Amino acid sequence: MGIDTYQEPVVYMRADCHICRSEGFEAQSRVAIRHREQSIIATLNVVHDQQFLDRDEAGLSEAAWRLLRPDASGRVVLSHPAPLESLGHVRAKVYGQRLRDIEMAAIVGDIAAGRYADNHLSAFITACAGSRLDLAETTSLTRAMIDVGDRLTWPEPIVVDKHCVGGLPGNRTTLVVVPIVAAFGLTMPKTSSRAITSPAGTADTMETLAPVNLDIAAMRKVVEREGGCIVWGGSVQLSPADDVLIRVERPLDLDSEGQLVASVLSKKAAAGSNHVVIDIPVGLTAKVRSDDAAKTLGQRLIDVGREVGLNVRVVVTDGSQPVGHGIGPALEARDVLAVLRGEKTAPQDLRARALRLAAAILEMSGTVSRGNGLDEAAAVLDDGRAWKKFQAICEAQGGMRQPPVAAYTHVVTAPHAGRVLSIDNRRLARLAKLAGAPRATAAGLELHTPLGTPVAAGQPILTVHADASGELAYALQYLESQKPIVRLGDNR
Repeated sequence: MGIDTYQEPVVYMRADCHICRSEGFEAQSRVAIRHREQSIIATLNVVHDQQFLDRDEAGLSEAAWRLLRPDASGRVVLSHPAPLESLGHVRAKVYGQRLRDIEMAAIVGDIAAGRYADNHLSAFITACAGSRLDLAETTSLTRAMIDVGDRLTWPEPIVVDKHCVGGLPGNRTTLVVVPIVAAFGLTMPKTSSRAITSPAGTADTMETLAPVNLDIAAMRKVVEREGGCIVWGGSVQLSPADDVLIRVERPLDLDSEGQLVASVLSKKAAAGSNHVVIDIPVGLTAKVRSDDAAKTLGQRLIDVGREVGLNVRVVVTDGSQPVGHGIGPALEARDVLAVLRGEKTAPQDLRARALRLAAAILEMSGTVSRGNGLDEAAAVLDDGRAWKKFQAICEAQGGMRQPPVAAYTHVVTAPHAGRVLSIDNRRLARLAKLAGAPRATAAGLELHTPLGTPVAAGQPILTVHADASGELAYALQYLESQKPIVRLGDNR
């Protein structure tokens, strides 16, 4: 039908269709569709406009069409799907019961197979939100998510990776760390996520510079050739249940601790990594707000990692303000390029953060002695090896390109003189999203005044970027309705 329902398979039939009437199908019914050897489960949308579909026709959304892959010949069979026994386990979790390995595996298996409707997924995500998954359940969820997808193996004994738990706008260290580590000679098959609750995910930013929708075979060729890659995890099916859950977590704006741990570690294990560095930014408006919370999350990552065969090291970093100048895919990509090229205007906080994480990886791998990682990483960045490697990775993934530029910008100035006392990460991220990021890759904002910056009245504080005048107006309306996102105090 040419209808984009994102990743949700949808089937369209008329209300007076003989199949709808005989089978008792109604709007939101789940329908099993089989064509040759391929089968899917889709959600029914009922059509009343007789010009939209004929009575004996069924239409598919783009997502359903891609999954079913029908051709002009052959029979299509529609039927009721088999009962979902695992939903009983979801209901049990809603009422506070613990889930065992076998129960978690049944739920995740059905999720990965596309048997859960969005309301089922929402119930499971909500039932596991907050701290409702204990260590054993988190380990079960992680194992189940690994088991339902493909799993890569590499000939090298040490395969490294890194991840940031998020909540800090502009924190695109991956695009700097991967080329440093790969240029040093280690193997780093990096699969990254698109944005869940942020204005840009690593995959969104990388996609403004090179293709990221690689399949496993293409990803393997890139890693074998260059030692590393930066690809979208959803295209390689290494933890397919996680990609389904992320699609529903995004509009719910939920990212619970247990599911975060399972999401991160399942992707790392499935990609074949065995040594992983996790960045946990801590700040009052970051995802993790206290040192105690960071310690708890870090220990959970280490413990679950050990159970699934991963050596995990946690690095706690400053999360009091955004990283770099740009927030939004293309704007963050420009920061990355500036750091890799060693430009004078490059954001030094992004550079320092990336070097610290790269150093942790080099030392953790055993190829660099403890205390020497920072010097080794800086040498690879400063002499141009990292920039050369990044260009090579981009070419291997399909060709390097220039990030786009927004059609509309608006400069926000300081209402009075003062010094920047605080920056609200969450509201700054929301402002970038209202401007169109990450869907509009050039949208977002530039922050001109980090913490501690003295500013004069009328001096630019930030610049909002948008691809449409309506989105720019929407973002500015939000900005005007809020208390200052960048708070100024006196100049002392």
